[in-house]
Amino acid sequence: MTRELQGLATEIAEKAAELILRRRTEGVTVSATKSSAEDVVTLADHESEKLIRSLIADARPDDGFLGEESAASTSTSGLTWIVDPIDGTVNYLYNIPNYAVSIAVVEGEPDPHSWKALAATVVNPAAGETFSAALGEGATLNGSAIRANTGVPAPLALLGTGFAYNAERRIWQAGIVQHLIGDVRDIRRMGSAELDLCSVACGRLDGYYERGLNPWDHAAGALIAQEAGARVAGLHGAAASSDFTLAADPDLFDVLHDLLLDAGAEASILG
Repeated sequence: MTRELQGLATEIAEKAAELILRRRTEGVTVSATKSSAEDVVTLADHESEKLIRSLIADARPDDGFLGEESAASTSTSGLTWIVDPIDGTVNYLYNIPNYAVSIAVVEGEPDPHSWKALAATVVNPAAGETFSAALGEGATLNGSAIRANTGVPAPLALLGTGFAYNAERRIWQAGIVQHLIGDVRDIRRMGSAELDLCSVACGRLDGYYERGLNPWDHAAGALIAQEAGARVAGLHGAAASSDFTLAADPDLFDVLHDLLLDAGAEASILG
């Protein structure tokens, strides 16, 4: 069943990706803001989620739905689709080619602390790239198998991270970067958590960390990274969630975990 779900997720994500790429060439309209004036929603976000939701409902009407831009629906099948119609909306707004449609299918409650991810697809239409995975089946980029980097020591590791839209949180996150950056090769902030996780999966990054992610920000990318051989989890053995998400080769993961704790990654500012 996981292969079937993966195929459907890919088919739907690629259709939504075609839509948002077409809308990008036509010009982007901001329709609203969310957590702050910097946290924007475009008309294409809404159109993409509406299309995805409709296609899922047609194919699997008993499954649940949890998306960034619309109300959740409860599953009667035990499966829920976790959707970000455009991950990296600010990049999309500025025509920076690092944004994606992400879709994951999870079993159980739609809570990252307890769900079991079964299939996932992340499509970056600007780059022409489709990342995909099914549980136990490995991960692919445009149909070719991918693997996370291994054997990279922390001083040579290239990391990715993200910043919140809330100014106080960004300042706190910058403090973590300040503490950590002398212990690694460098740190990138590219503006899409799902694509950062996919970058770990295909070796463009050695590791990635962030605090404050929503379920739709990491559900798909986390499974893709895991199926590519990375460990994806929170701190102290917890599941990856809004509390914390860290992804890297298992050996590097352990080193980064301790470096992040030393840098104050558990600070209470984020709740």
